[in-house]
Amino acid sequence: MARKARRDPEREERIADEVTVDCYNRDEVAMGWYYYIEAKLQFPFTVTCIAHRAVSPLRVKDEVEVIGMPPEEECGSEVFVNIQWDRREGLAVPLAQLKPIKHTDEQTKEAVADWHYWLSMGYEY
Repeated sequence: MARKARRDPEREERIADEVTVDCYNRDEVAMGWYYYIEAKLQFPFTVTCIAHRAVSPLRVKDEVEVIGMPPEEECGSEVFVNIQWDRREGLAVPLAQLKPIKHTDEQTKEAVADWHYWLSMGYEY
């Protein structure tokens, strides 16, 4: 993982108010992130792969379409999203390895950036 990000008070406040509010354990924080991301992302949108992950077939610089979210039980350890793949429901890959392209709506870009920030700060569920 990259070096720790600089603390962003505005982002910290948004995460506290919209993601982790009323969360008292790991599972509640995981579900807070799941529902925050699900509500904020405007599907479909195009992303670029920015990091290699052993659990994903994507290569750095691959461009793919995000089409939705997998079932919540798939996101117990980190946030996954479904990308267009060779099956109707798509394939779940880590959101951490994806960055929306420039023309993505601001709400979607902000939610993805919030997740990337959370990880870069070393926070966990």
